[in-house]
Amino acid sequence: MNSLDYRFSVAPMMDWTDRHCRAFHRQLSRRARLYTEMVTTGAVIHGDRERLLGFNASEQPVALQLGGSSPHDLATSARIGEDFGYAEINLNVGCPSDRVQSGRFGACLMAEPQLVAECVVAMKSAVRVPVTVKCRIGIDDQDPETALDSLASAVVEAGADVLIVHARKAWLNGLSPKENRDIPPLEYDRVYRLKGAMPHIPIVINGGIADIPQARQHLVHVDGVMLGRAAYQDPWRLLAVDPDIFNEPPPHASMKHALDAMTPYIETELSRGTRLHAITRHFVGAFHGVPGARAFRRHLAEHGTKPNAGIDVLHHAMAMVSNEAPVPVAA
Repeated sequence: MNSLDYRFSVAPMMDWTDRHCRAFHRQLSRRARLYTEMVTTGAVIHGDRERLLGFNASEQPVALQLGGSSPHDLATSARIGEDFGYAEINLNVGCPSDRVQSGRFGACLMAEPQLVAECVVAMKSAVRVPVTVKCRIGIDDQDPETALDSLASAVVEAGADVLIVHARKAWLNGLSPKENRDIPPLEYDRVYRLKGAMPHIPIVINGGIADIPQARQHLVHVDGVMLGRAAYQDPWRLLAVDPDIFNEPPPHASMKHALDAMTPYIETELSRGTRLHAITRHFVGAFHGVPGARAFRRHLAEHGTKPNAGIDVLHHAMAMVSNEAPVPVAA
């Protein structure tokens, strides 16, 4: 596998990285790897698959993140995901929510590396696309020096193609999911050491990375960088991914051009009954720091939520924003 495919990705984020968000992010970077929100195996097997898994082909490369701990169910769900066209199947071993713990998946699986390995083996046997694992450096009182090595060794031996590491512990007892994103200290050096110990497996680092310059600094030590909240809350940062990470021109010269390019997608979705706000809610941070950004947000909030809101609402909101500086094109 070419680890360069994983140089930059946008993290899976519950309630945020839905298909409308991913369609928007793809207008900002051709090369970023995109991830779905976590979908449980139970939902995949028994739920409305088209609603849960359907995506626009323009989003590719896009990965499906699964939550579960049954090798059989994960294999079944991975096969379904591959049939839907996903370019990668990712196993969540990092989410710390109570609901996830009660279902015996997510971060609590850090305590069961052999079970995670069995899950990877089952998924690998079911699909031809890459199978990857996203984990923490440890949970609760685990020593990250041994916990991360144990998990990584088990899943790599099982055939995992890439390991994505959120460089924080998850405290399952005492911290909320929100607190687990901020309070446990970041230990980037721990992830660097893992890469040093496993030079032949692509290692992607995640957690607290604020911008593309920081991402480039991490790429000196690891194969890839995954941005989460910084990419979602300030999506304009993604316009720099292709020039600064891949040395290629951006898809569009500015955010306004990118949003204009969303028009056909939005019109198609509106014709299918999707409400405008379901799409434009992902645009809130599009013009952060640009004169008129507040008026843009306010117009979308006041008019984009109305039942019959159309594409004109977005165009009127964009007209309130001053012209931004174009994104520099790679030489």
